[in-house]
Amino acid sequence: MKAIILSGGRGTRLRPLTYSGAKQLVPVANKPILFYCIENIALVGIKDIGIIISPETGQEIKDTVGDGSRWDVSIQYITQDVPGGLAHAIKTARAFLAGSSFVMYLGDNLIGSGIDKFVNEFNKNKPEALILLKEVDNPSQFGVADISKEGKVLRLIEKPETPPSNFALVGIYIFSPRIHDAIEIIKPSKRGELEITDAIQELINMGCNVESFVLDMWWLDTGKKDDMLTANATVLDEWLKGKINGTVDNTSRLLGRVAIGKGSIIKDSTIRGPVVIGEDTVIESSFIGPHTSIGNNVRIIKSSVEHSVIMNESELRNIERLEESLIGRRVKIVENRATYKALRLMLGDDSVVEV
Repeated sequence: MKAIILSGGRGTRLRPLTYSGAKQLVPVANKPILFYCIENIALVGIKDIGIIISPETGQEIKDTVGDGSRWDVSIQYITQDVPGGLAHAIKTARAFLAGSSFVMYLGDNLIGSGIDKFVNEFNKNKPEALILLKEVDNPSQFGVADISKEGKVLRLIEKPETPPSNFALVGIYIFSPRIHDAIEIIKPSKRGELEITDAIQELINMGCNVESFVLDMWWLDTGKKDDMLTANATVLDEWLKGKINGTVDNTSRLLGRVAIGKGSIIKDSTIRGPVVIGEDTVIESSFIGPHTSIGNNVRIIKSSVEHSVIMNESELRNIERLEESLIGRRVKIVENRATYKALRLMLGDDSVVEV
C-alpha cells in the first residue's frame, strides 16, 4: 500500500498567512500540520508517500519536509499544475501509485488518533473504497455520506440542505486501483473540478463495494484562524509533554505542562501550561497563558499572551493582553505612546485587527 497527501491549494481562508507560505506548514503546537499526517501514515508501515504540491508553494514544502528519511519513509513530490479537485490529484499521481491500493490524506486535517484501525479494516474487508467519517452537529457544512445499517456507503452528497445523516467526510480515504476507472468516467463539476465525491459515487454506480469507518476521536479541519487555535489547544491539551531544555531564572514560575526548547530564556515571568516554547526565544517580565504555542527566535517582553500561536522571529513588547490570536513570522507588535495614543499599522492584504 502507498499513500498520497494533498498539499496544494491556495489556503484562501488562512490569508494573509498563506500569501507567503503553504497552509499545510502552519504550525500546531510548534509542528507543521503536514508532519502529523506523515507521522500517521508512517506509523502504519507505509513506506512510499507521494505529496501533491502546487507550483506556488511546492518548493517550500520540499525544503521543509525533505526526502522523508526522518520518518524512515520515501517521499516523492508530484506537482498538480492546476487546482483541479481531489480526483484530479489522484489522476495526477497515477504513475506514482502504479496500480497499488493507497491512502489519500488531506494535508490540513488533524485527527485524534492514528489510522491503524482504518487501514486494518481495509485490509480485512478489501472494499474498493473505505471512507473515514465523523459524526458532526452541522452536516450541511460538509460532504455527507448516506450509509446502510451495515456501514456500506449508498451515496455521497456535497453540503446538502437536507442531510440524510450527520456523517461527514473527514478527508482521509483508502482506495483500490478501481478508483482510476471511476475517475476516467466522471466529468468536471460546476466549479470545474474533478470531485472525489463524484468518483466515489461512480464506484457505487459500477457496483463496487464502498464501505465506511466512523472515527470515534476528534477531527479538526485547520482551514480557518479559529480552527487553527482550536487545533493548537487540543493538541497541547492531549499530547504535550513538559520538558525544559532552556533556562528559567529563579523569579519565574512554571505551572502545568510546559515545554521549552534549547537556547530559550525565561526571565521574571509566569508560564501557565499547556504551553510550548521553541528554541532561542526570550520571555521576559511576561505572562504566557494556557494553550499558547511560541516559535523559535521570538521575543516577548513585558506582555501577556494567552490561547494564541506566535510564529518564528516575531516580537511582542509592552502588550497588555493578547489572546485568541494567530501571529505569523517576523511580526512586530509594540506599544508606542511616545507622542499621543494612536494605532500605527502596516498590514498585508486580508489582515484582521480587532482593537
